[in-house]
Amino acid sequence: MSKRIIKHLSTADLVMGGVIQAAGAYTLKADIECSPFRALARAIAHQQLNGTAANTILTRFINTVGTIGEFPTPQQVLDAPEPTLRAAGFSFAKIASLRDLAAKTLEGVVPARDTLHALGNDEIIERLTQVRGIGQWTVEMMLMFQLDRPDVLPVDDFGVRNGFRLAYGLRKMPAPKALAAFGERWSPYRTAAAWYLWRAVELHRAGTLPVPEEPTKLPRIRRARRAVKRLKKKVRAKRANVRKRAVRARPKRKRAARRAAKA
Repeated sequence: MSKRIIKHLSTADLVMGGVIQAAGAYTLKADIECSPFRALARAIAHQQLNGTAANTILTRFINTVGTIGEFPTPQQVLDAPEPTLRAAGFSFAKIASLRDLAAKTLEGVVPARDTLHALGNDEIIERLTQVRGIGQWTVEMMLMFQLDRPDVLPVDDFGVRNGFRLAYGLRKMPAPKALAAFGERWSPYRTAAAWYLWRAVELHRAGTLPVPEEPTKLPRIRRARRAVKRLKKKVRAKRANVRKRAVRARPKRKRAARRAAKA
């Protein structure tokens, strides 16, 4: 499978091929045993924290809320007093997210792994982002690292965007929509492409990232803001024309009124 992925990406994109040659074999291994509830609970713990701090909180969480060192169940999270969760290190916002995750897991909104496997990526994102504190990026990481989905490109991820900037010789960060359009060529292995873009950052730090022959030109994406500005400009112009016509019509109405009064 790895050889097939590398061949496809290298053939579809010469710059990506250079990154692959420098980075070596594709070694992403998904944790397929992790339940959706556990994966999302861990993601909530890691939000806005470094790995060491988040893991310390998770260890306390497991020891105080779980049973004999086992990861807590959704019901145990709902039953846990707020002071216990606070003592583990969770903020009030994260406690609210954990409890919402637990409730939605028991309700079936966050289903078991087998059910998720039957759903498409977009369906999973739509479903899991109903949980408080869970955004699209978090679900995309779950798709890649727990559900082993091969065709996920997290275009909002800073590391992916920065890796693309470095590998493809851009001065600025690529816009997410432009990166998504460019990344269509990597399908159906966009997860591997994202993994190699993360490696590109590491290669750059080590001074071993291949330099592209010329900067890559990204697809031009019509920005919604510009379209909105043009629409507003048209609306203002129409209103101005209406006011001008109204001003011009005033003398005519006055003359008509005088004639009527004389008659």
